[in-house]
Amino acid sequence: MVEMHEMVPGKCFDRYHELGQCKMNTTPACIEKLGLYIVVPQQLICEVGVDIVYMVTGGKSLQKIYNLVHKDGGKNIMTFASCHFVLAHLPNFNSIFGVSLAATVMSLSYSTNAWGASVDKGRQADVAYGYKATTTSGTAFNFFTALGDVAFAYAGHNVVLEIQATIPSSPEKNIQRANVEKSDLCLCSCGTVLLPSCFDRLYAMPVFDMLETLLVKKLHFSPSWMLRFVTRNLYV
Repeated sequence: MVEMHEMVPGKCFDRYHELGQCKMNTTPACIEKLGLYIVVPQQLICEVGVDIVYMVTGGKSLQKIYNLVHKDGGKNIMTFASCHFVLAHLPNFNSIFGVSLAATVMSLSYSTNAWGASVDKGRQADVAYGYKATTTSGTAFNFFTALGDVAFAYAGHNVVLEIQATIPSSPEKNIQRANVEKSDLCLCSCGTVLLPSCFDRLYAMPVFDMLETLLVKKLHFSPSWMLRFVTRNLYV
């Protein structure tokens, strides 16, 4: 993805659909509209799906924290997931850096607590450590499910072009030669986070961009804070 970002001299592909529509020399990589129709639906399925999953997961996590403190329960999950109405108005990837950093620190902290406690306690006599599945097919299924979970957790490749588009680049010092480490660091940091504040915003930003571009260029809405406010709140 890093190489493809600037694979045509003098041109940066900042969105996946641009890459799908690209032309190398005189040979089309994809027919222009076909490339758009192939790429955009797949990207939207991924991004909107992840937004939903992490909004629900993050809301449930905040709900559990509330219940532990107050003991009364009864709060609807949307009470906690509604933080997205605020986070949705962060303008771009750079603006979520602080939130992403805090979420990364928290994620690394609780994972360290988990394995540290396990090491400290050691093997327990009354705990079974074998496979949960009792059949060969069940074990194989769980194995591939685990691989899917790992791939899902490191799903930043779906927005890698959008992230790279925020990194300064020039002919003398382009992304391919000098800034790969920054992009990888950002992806690794965001890929470890299971909180709504970072991961959901990471995937929502390209969707916001698509929606606002469509409304302005195709439906001729005037670009304004009101357009952004209404569009993003409706999406959330």
